[in-house]
Amino acid sequence: MTTAFITHPDCLRHEMGPHHPECPARLQAVYDAFQQSGLMSALLQIEAPLATREQLSAAHAPDYVDTIFDVAPQRDYAALDPDTSMNPYSLAAAQRASGAVVKGVDMVMAGEVANAFCAVRPCGHHATYDRAMGFCIFNNVAVGAVHALETHGLERVAILDFDVHHGNGTEDIFTADDRVMLCSSFQHPYYPGTGADTGNAHIVPTPLPARTAGPAFRAAIERTWFPALANFKPQLIIISAGFDAHADDPLAYLELVEEDYVWITRRIREVADACADGRIVSVLEGGYDLAALGRSAVAHVGALMEKTL
Repeated sequence: MTTAFITHPDCLRHEMGPHHPECPARLQAVYDAFQQSGLMSALLQIEAPLATREQLSAAHAPDYVDTIFDVAPQRDYAALDPDTSMNPYSLAAAQRASGAVVKGVDMVMAGEVANAFCAVRPCGHHATYDRAMGFCIFNNVAVGAVHALETHGLERVAILDFDVHHGNGTEDIFTADDRVMLCSSFQHPYYPGTGADTGNAHIVPTPLPARTAGPAFRAAIERTWFPALANFKPQLIIISAGFDAHADDPLAYLELVEEDYVWITRRIREVADACADGRIVSVLEGGYDLAALGRSAVAHVGALMEKTL
């Protein structure tokens, strides 16, 4: 088996205006880095389907999903929050982003691939049950997790989020659902200002101060995530793979480098191999220095692929 690379050209057509940091060039940088590294030829390339309203409404308030479909513009932009807007292609891009995760879950559950990387945008982990925010429209990892629970009959899914920002939307959706464990590392205090003072047995926060570098990051993850995961024994792992904790990223102040993403990917694989038959679906979130984003995504997926090559 190999690693699936799930994406769609629609994800390049979504944009939120000139100079917005969450721009099509981010995804193009990932494509270019994979081509230049030689990884692309070893991946199984899959076109992301459109998530259905039913799949989206399983993770979000149905009225919210209806609102997004209703406000999607035919021209210009429609603002959803101060940082998040839609152009005429955004609805399709958001459906493809969530649909990619659904497809990845289906493929790993069927044993068609060892694992999957969803190279998609818009990002998703700030989208709450009933609200868009922080560049996010639908919560892609949440849609995939609910699909795994309800369609594939899993009892325990872990979402592991190493984006520099707290996955507040994912926490909002699953805070009362102990079938899903969320482990989230993030710079604190920082946008969205949440997460450090919340948590329960299945919500595991790892707040990190500004200027945290690799050694302290690794120690914190070892202390918080992996004991909880060992007790939870997830049957599937979904990764919110944000690369904006990189030292070169202009939007935040952590100091990770590519080798840190290799390390955490290998540690996640160890958990997946121990209790989830290796099943991992990784989903692109943040990362705003184009060169660092490309290098980090290659490092992450290269580590995912190690056992499949």
